[in-house]
Amino acid sequence: MESGRPSDGQPEGVRRVRRRRPAATPLRLADLEPGPRRLAMVQAVLTIALSWVLIVGAYFLLPIGHESGLRALLRLGADIALIGAVFAWQIGRINSAELPELRAVEALGIVIALFLVLFSAIYLAMAHGNKFTFTQDLDHAKALYFTITIFSTVGFGDITPRTDASRLIVSAQMLLDLAIIGVVVRLLLNAAKSRVAPAGDSPAGQGS
Repeated sequence: MESGRPSDGQPEGVRRVRRRRPAATPLRLADLEPGPRRLAMVQAVLTIALSWVLIVGAYFLLPIGHESGLRALLRLGADIALIGAVFAWQIGRINSAELPELRAVEALGIVIALFLVLFSAIYLAMAHGNKFTFTQDLDHAKALYFTITIFSTVGFGDITPRTDASRLIVSAQMLLDLAIIGVVVRLLLNAAKSRVAPAGDSPAGQGS
């Protein structure tokens, strides 16, 4: 009699199945028609642009206080953990996305924006705590500019760290820049490729 009951009589198994939403069937961007492809690309660009506006806007609007060298190092660990959590969340979005290639591009744009803003906030707080931390007194714009020059490896030399704590933070950003460029980009793209590969291979498999 229990077997004839609806799923309410089987909370352990059926509820799990109900809670699991099947992932969208992955599609390659090249498989879309020109119209839907352009629309998907525009949506991805708008998503990245909106993310940058929100993240950078929050950086300029939020009050950033003073930070000692030790607190800056502790905050660096917290910021790295936050970036890792956002990165893991983006990997999950790629794994369930209908267009994983575009989701990977969006994820990269969001992670880079968050990375730059978090380091800019650390540099700005350190400069507020000690005006001799850098060769120039930093404001929001200068801190973001300094972070981007380090990320892009341009290094104009107009702003340089003076204290040991600031040099350690800058060195950590340099190493993490390599991780962002080498590891994060590869992981995001591999996550997208692993999603679209089965879909791309399935027609051939059906034809055989």
